[in-house]
Amino acid sequence: MGWWQVNADTLAGSRFVLSPLAETFACLKALHVRSAAHPGERVWLDAHLPGYEQRLASDPVTAALVRAGFGREWIADFLTPTPRGDEDFATEVARVRGASPEAARAHLAVALRGPLPAVLRDRDDLPVRAAELLTHVWTEAVRPDWHRRRRVLEADVVARTARLSQEGWASALGAMRPGMRWLGENRLQVNLHEYPPREISGARIVFVPVTPQRHGWVSWDEPPQCPHPDTGPHRYGVVYPCSGVLADARHGHTTTPASDTPDTPDIHVASVAAAAAVSVPGSLARLLGGARARVLVLLGSPMSTSQLVAVTGQGLGSVGRHLKLLLDARLVGRRRSGRSVLYFRTAEGDVLVEAQGTQVARGTQVARAAQVARGAGPGSAGRS
Repeated sequence: MGWWQVNADTLAGSRFVLSPLAETFACLKALHVRSAAHPGERVWLDAHLPGYEQRLASDPVTAALVRAGFGREWIADFLTPTPRGDEDFATEVARVRGASPEAARAHLAVALRGPLPAVLRDRDDLPVRAAELLTHVWTEAVRPDWHRRRRVLEADVVARTARLSQEGWASALGAMRPGMRWLGENRLQVNLHEYPPREISGARIVFVPVTPQRHGWVSWDEPPQCPHPDTGPHRYGVVYPCSGVLADARHGHTTTPASDTPDTPDIHVASVAAAAAVSVPGSLARLLGGARARVLVLLGSPMSTSQLVAVTGQGLGSVGRHLKLLLDARLVGRRRSGRSVLYFRTAEGDVLVEAQGTQVARGTQVARAAQVARGAGPGSAGRS
């Protein structure tokens, strides 16, 4: 089996991120294998597969690249750079385009488990061709409904962070993707393949949901030979299939169901999206620090720790530290609602935030409106 040796700091510093490139690559794989995971995806596949096949038929080099890149047990590394979070598609795909031709050919040979076909040997344009194909799939097949896909992915993150906070890492990781489970003794099994273990203590793990996959994949960025002190921790990625996606087969739309946490309604996604639109005044960010100020602003509506993690993209440890300091300063309070602990701004916190301008107040009203829309007053919320 393939497993990673981690430590408590590695898990504490991990976070969930969304990646337009990972979603696009998962769609490319669905087009390549011509297989759909649910009825809505079948409608999507039927709509886009003819154009995809026509493009590859007119470009035999790129067609051979795709066949080589999707190995039986291994995906060519340069096709799946580890997501960093908070990046748009253009920024992410630039890393594919920027791969060295030598590395691309080597990665393809590993995926193939043998020599490259003649059409790919000695070609220096393989990274560019891969980036162009991914851009085509993004433009034609993913970007038109990215807003809908993003809502589904955000709902998955909220549900999984809730499970993490309530049941711990072993439960959250074991339910993430086939072949993945916590083995104990700081060992994380990531797949069932017989690969050597990797020591990744001190690295940063990102968990990335995608909608059109059954299995997902793992990735990592190779460390530089002479790392700079400011380069930050080494990154590992776990891309996993989004859970609980429903389909409207009449239109081929994926929609967000109630999460796999029983008491959490799907309308939580609306609250997450509305809260994410709230901006932080520069003066408040300078006073408290940008990340802590954002937490304070978001708590204009009660939120759980897991919801704050989903909205901000910060790690659980970071959010917990911000909440502790804000609690100590009496700028936020907390109360229990069922099995959840909700945090909210106190009157003192409201005074501090609202003194910074009207933009935050408008954002808070939007978030509270979403809360009213699901029939929950300020004193109630679903399980998170």
